Amino acid sequence: MKKILSLLFVLALALGSKAQDFKYGDITQQESDMKKYDKDTAAHAVVLREFGDARLQLDREDDIKLYFTYHVKIKILDNKGFDKGNVEIPVYTGDNNTFEIVNDIKATTYNMADNGNFEKAELDPKNTFTVKQDKHWSSIKFAMPGMRKGSIIEYTYQLVSPYYFENFRTWEFQDNIPKMYSEYLVHIPAFFSYKATIRGRLKLTKSTGDVEADCFSYKGNNNPCSRLMYAMSDIPAFIEEDYMTAPKNFLSAIYFELAEYTSPYTYVKSKVTKEWKDIDELLKKNDDFGTQLKKKDLFKDKLKDIIANKTAVDKAKAVYEYLQKWYKWNNFIGIYSADGIKEAFNSHKGSIADINLSLVAALNEAGIPAEAVILSTRDHGTINTLYPGLGDFNYVVAKANIDDKSYLLDASDPLLAFGTLPLKCLNDKGRVFSLDKPSYWIDMNTSTNQRENDSYSFDLTLGENGKLKGTMTHYSIGFSAYENRKAIKKFNSVNEYIENRNEKLSRLKISNPEISNLDSLNLPLSEKYDIEIKAYDEMSESLVFDPYFFNKTTENPFKLATRDFPVDWGMPSEMRYIVNIHLPAQYSVEVPPRNRAYALPNTGGRFITEYEADGNKFTFTYVTTFTKSVYDTNEYPYLKEFYNKIIATEGEDILLKKKL
Repeated sequence: MKKILSLLFVLALALGSKAQDFKYGDITQQESDMKKYDKDTAAHAVVLREFGDARLQLDREDDIKLYFTYHVKIKILDNKGFDKGNVEIPVYTGDNNTFEIVNDIKATTYNMADNGNFEKAELDPKNTFTVKQDKHWSSIKFAMPGMRKGSIIEYTYQLVSPYYFENFRTWEFQDNIPKMYSEYLVHIPAFFSYKATIRGRLKLTKSTGDVEADCFSYKGNNNPCSRLMYAMSDIPAFIEEDYMTAPKNFLSAIYFELAEYTSPYTYVKSKVTKEWKDIDELLKKNDDFGTQLKKKDLFKDKLKDIIANKTAVDKAKAVYEYLQKWYKWNNFIGIYSADGIKEAFNSHKGSIADINLSLVAALNEAGIPAEAVILSTRDHGTINTLYPGLGDFNYVVAKANIDDKSYLLDASDPLLAFGTLPLKCLNDKGRVFSLDKPSYWIDMNTSTNQRENDSYSFDLTLGENGKLKGTMTHYSIGFSAYENRKAIKKFNSVNEYIENRNEKLSRLKISNPEISNLDSLNLPLSEKYDIEIKAYDEMSESLVFDPYFFNKTTENPFKLATRDFPVDWGMPSEMRYIVNIHLPAQYSVEVPPRNRAYALPNTGGRFITEYEADGNKFTFTYVTTFTKSVYDTNEYPYLKEFYNKIIATEGEDILLKKKL
């Protein structure tokens, strides 16, 4: 659910709001005695009360800052709730000597003593520390002291941020534990107009607003604010489901975006919310983005030999492979080049933006029309397409346009085939940017190369000793080939890879590997092995043969009665198995498997089995296909039942009988 609220100064949803922080250290006997949370008896911890306050104020230097205060009280119900006592506060540092700071950290753990009184363990300020994550992000960390089962923990802090334009502080009502009450109070000076978006399926319990006089002062002039309060009660824990994108896409939360403001210094009014043409112009002029795309001359002499006498597609592949081998990714992501593509090229390493902006420039130099695609990765959340802006984007790839076909490219990974993106990039929409035309949206999940295709072929003979011997051939295409190459390349040799696989197998052993196209990324990966399976301890008159002996589906990944979020696999897939079995002369198939065919609605997928016999040889084929990347919540019951049918079918055996 999305609901848009306009936070204008004149807003008055309900006058007389009395929202305020709760008293620190006020622990009740009822909270202490709580052994479980009645509304979620499986909860390991529960938020008893949570409060946030965000306001814009001038600091001592008359710079506008966002002051955010957070206060929470949590009941620890069992040992699995201890992770709520490991606190991390993310802080951001910009490029222009601007940064967020955290003040006034106070943390206390309360435990009931044998004499019936509360014992308090206070956090020593010396036990807070800062961990740097990358160029821009760090975390202030501390652990709650003296925590044990039944503890109540409480902490508060203030964060001061200069980034009120980009982030008025999102408030997440939901967490992975339930909350009894959560309240957020914001103070918006009359100079500013924000848009608020409430996302998620939960509804507010309370939403009030009134006028707060004299809340923003500058040079003796007092100005009023809108005082707005949002609250929820009895908030269920957010439970992550399998095959979903970032939880932030679905958490019940409130987001803020500055629409326009009047400068308190000059009283000049400015519109902040822009159209995409304004964003395009900003990117085009940005030294770390558009300026870098113009540096295609950097590659003029370097590409001359590698693209000579090639078709357009082969030119693009040559440029892609050249930069793919040239660069080593430094694990930094983002849409802006860190130090410029020239320096990155000379050092053979760079960020995602360094590498892929270089790729766009190099392709254009090679005569291949190319554009940059900015996107948000799966763990970062989806993009709010309602409001033009750059805050949601954290990754950039290249788009090569050849004839009537487009190829999405990421040269940061040496094992990615031309036209294949990493799974993290397959997330809803991306915005395509070029220097000479307006930007536009594309669907990140529709590339024909973004598929998982696996085909296994077994040719096995059942011997008198009860063993199946023969060969297994595995062909993988598209993203499957990428995943399998990655798995093999983790080891120093193919033999080490085989040893590792055999350690994980019980009755099945593989040997004598023949692997083709391991380094030919644009070709299918072929793996062929000798295989031996200990099928029977002794050869009796009747034998039960399981044709689904490899990668058998035994558990339905979808166990919930209903599902709240889409099933998002990122890409379509197909898994095909062909099993050829040669029986001893004295054995035949007495009960063959039945041919099956199941389908999902709207051609969403299928599962088929086929059996053919020829003398003492039979061939059994089964194929599972999913044609969509994303399945909606209303398709979930069909998907769940589809898996139930697959599991039931794969539980059926073939009966072999010894001839008399």
